Amino acid sequence: ILEIMAPLPEHERSKVLLADFVKTLLKVQKRAWEPLGSTTFKRLGMTVGIEPDDCFYIQNYKAVIGKNRLDLTTDPPPDLALEIDLTSRTELNAYEALGVPELWIYADGKLKINVLREGKYVESQTSPTFPNVEVIKIIPRFMQRAKEVGVSQTLEELEEFARDGQKPHA
Repeated sequence: ILEIMAPLPEHERSKVLLADFVKTLLKVQKRAWEPLGSTTFKRLGMTVGIEPDDCFYIQNYKAVIGKNRLDLTTDPPPDLALEIDLTSRTELNAYEALGVPELWIYADGKLKINVLREGKYVESQTSPTFPNVEVIKIIPRFMQRAKEVGVSQTLEELEEFARDGQKPHA
């Protein structure tokens, strides 16, 4: 069965905004990263591949610089993958099989952080990638804020918040 889905504006806007949040936090923290967007990842032996809404190499960014193709038998999986669940639900099994250390799923106005522990995801209240930032609370607030003032204004506010740690607008 071939299922063709056309992404909705709400999905695309949320996907871009969530990825921009990650980039903004990394930029403010002066950390290097390599984004690989919605690259399809599949390792030999996996029954299905994954195609995250967005993904980032952060701890392992040097491993993918300049690469046009990845060999997941030797190259690491992304350090952080992002999924926006509006019309379908993310299957964790493929991400677990690939060994993605951290998976964020944004659905129904909430962010869930899944951290890989002994090959299985455990829901976490904190992000190993951003341990000193309450992303589980901040991101839903900023996602809502973007609906009120727009994406560009919200990203400016996020950058200001990340720089001085003030509370976001509610």
